[in-house]
Amino acid sequence: MNHKTKTLTAVGTLCALAYAATAVGRIPLILFLKYDPKDIIIATGGFLFGPLAAGSITLLVSLAEMLTISENGVLGFLMNVISSSSFACTAAFIYRKKRTFPAATGLLCGWGAMVSVMMLWNYLIAPIYMGCSREEVVRLLLPAFLPFNLIKGGLNAAGVLLVYRPVITALVRSHLVEAGQGTRG
Repeated sequence: MNHKTKTLTAVGTLCALAYAATAVGRIPLILFLKYDPKDIIIATGGFLFGPLAAGSITLLVSLAEMLTISENGVLGFLMNVISSSSFACTAAFIYRKKRTFPAATGLLCGWGAMVSVMMLWNYLIAPIYMGCSREEVVRLLLPAFLPFNLIKGGLNAAGVLLVYRPVITALVRSHLVEAGQGTRG
């Protein structure tokens, strides 16, 4: 199997795993906000194959989610893409570009980016899908949206640190990635 085929197969596998994590792993946290662990898998894919792969996995999984299990349609798709991309693509970019930093640095940057970006996007989009005024959403930013995104980002960062090595090992053993690919940090 050539390198492109192996990469496509591995990315497809990560898409399927991320979707499964979303479908069966939703946990209500704060108000109507639910955590799912898909960003752990997406960021792992980004660490292995780069930020473009993380973005591609995000788009495909968010689209599949919108078409099957989402309660929020296009707005949910948009928010999923923004949230997952800001976390996973930022983490993967830092991890790939700054070779002297450990993976945790990329994850911390991704966590911070996701929290910051989602505060803005919740301010902009939440009134539309919640069907309420912007003032009502502003009152929820600090007591609901901020803690949710802090918890979500922390769980995702910790999850990547826990699963990254075993995932790489499994992909190397299945010959979907080369030994040594994505194993630093």
